[in-house]
Amino acid sequence: MDKNDSDRLYFHRRELLAGAAYLMLGLSKAHATIIVDHLPWTPNAGNPPAAALPGPWVFFTVDEGSAMEALADCIIPPDPQTPGGKDSGSAVFIDRQLAGPYGRQDGLYVRPPFMKGTKSQGQQSEKGPAQEYREGLAAFDRACKARFGGKAFADLSDQDKDTVLKGLESGDFKLDGTDGKAFFEQVIKDVQMGFFADPIYGGNRDMVAWKMIGYPGSRYNYLDWVNRHNERFPLPPVSMTGRAEWTPQTR
Repeated sequence: MDKNDSDRLYFHRRELLAGAAYLMLGLSKAHATIIVDHLPWTPNAGNPPAAALPGPWVFFTVDEGSAMEALADCIIPPDPQTPGGKDSGSAVFIDRQLAGPYGRQDGLYVRPPFMKGTKSQGQQSEKGPAQEYREGLAAFDRACKARFGGKAFADLSDQDKDTVLKGLESGDFKLDGTDGKAFFEQVIKDVQMGFFADPIYGGNRDMVAWKMIGYPGSRYNYLDWVNRHNERFPLPPVSMTGRAEWTPQTR
């Protein structure tokens, strides 16, 4: 190959690479124009969470649901600004969780030997969350009725409710066949989780907990606020399903 042939080949390669670069840039620009005015995907399109539907109890019986709502209101009492655990839907959150994959032990340890795990190991019980709640609430109901002349926990005065919960916390109020202290600790965690979870799961109704603490929720991005510290975010919170006022109302 002489020098002229070599030069021609060199320029052909340069033209080819340049053409490919222009093509890629052109495609990039075309693609950018496509997504300027709308998103090229829908939220949670790959693995959408199942929304908790309103309505009657799915897992709890009526008596169990009443006990859980009373417990939720004791753990998170209402005040003039924010609803308590009951009206925020914390008991509904637990009900839907126990009726779903969590209650069925999906992803939890289900093979023997069953031993008490460390905090980092999570749930290690053979019974699973649904059975533990069912047995714990039944033992809780029996203990309350035995102590307070046949009254269920939901029917007790506020003072008596506090007495029961303090007894559970200290271990003095015993539940037959159930570790009352461990049961109460689990209820506290689950009520708190329902209070602060995304409303799609049944709790945090109207995003009341997020409004209380100033949490902005599941917004698309916060790029304009990355370097702005100690400033209150001025926009209202958004859940995974958006905001109620964004949905066209049908009459």
